[in-house]
Amino acid sequence: MTRVHPTASVDPQARLDEDVEVGPYGVVGPEVELGRGVKIGAHVAVIGRTRVGVGCEIHPFACVGGVPQDKDFSGEPTRLEIGANNVIREHVTIHVGTPRGGGCTRIGDDNLIMNAAHIAHDCQIGSQCIIASYCGLAGHVSVGDHVVLGAYTGVHQFSRVGESVMAASNAKLSLDAPPFSMVAGDRARLVGVNSVGLKRRGLAAEVRQDIKHAFHILFHSRTRLAAALVRVRAECAGSAEVERLLLFLEKSERGFCR
Repeated sequence: MTRVHPTASVDPQARLDEDVEVGPYGVVGPEVELGRGVKIGAHVAVIGRTRVGVGCEIHPFACVGGVPQDKDFSGEPTRLEIGANNVIREHVTIHVGTPRGGGCTRIGDDNLIMNAAHIAHDCQIGSQCIIASYCGLAGHVSVGDHVVLGAYTGVHQFSRVGESVMAASNAKLSLDAPPFSMVAGDRARLVGVNSVGLKRRGLAAEVRQDIKHAFHILFHSRTRLAAALVRVRAECAGSAEVERLLLFLEKSERGFCR
């Protein structure tokens, strides 16, 4: 049964699935779709062409689906897609995409986005991530699965954060963060392998060892990158995780943390 507080404003054209809750003074716009079991807290605004997946919780004073902070945006019909079972805490802001970025901002499943975080237009966020309080992700940022961004982390526009990255609090990422790494500092530098994160993720010991070996060759052996890539592919052949690491580095346009 859908429950809408009497003080809430839900546009008649909005699409609400079963068991949706909209709290006091909540606002739901005409182009919004709310999946089954979504909970909208007090004073939350869900606007724009926004789809929120099953089981999401959006806490008080968040604003989801707002217009991009992009001077070139002129009202094109872009959108925001949020997956299932995300928890979006107080005062979070997430904007729809722009034509330049493909027209869509995307959030995966099972993420925790803590209070006052900002996710700008055209960001592509994976699943099972933690984006801690006061993080700021500029436009066109890509974040892989199982990422943890510590409080006050800032990510430069068009930067990429690979899977299973752990960024320390106050990190400032102006370059790409390699998958499976720990990064810290302003500007962020490579600290090492995110060993705790890989173990918590359930990766087998031999997989974790392959990743550590690849990191040693790539970042600590003083071998030039082209030669290091060849060597890692030869010595870690058959490791899907290592291959994803290498492909990530090869596709880097901004350069990556070292």
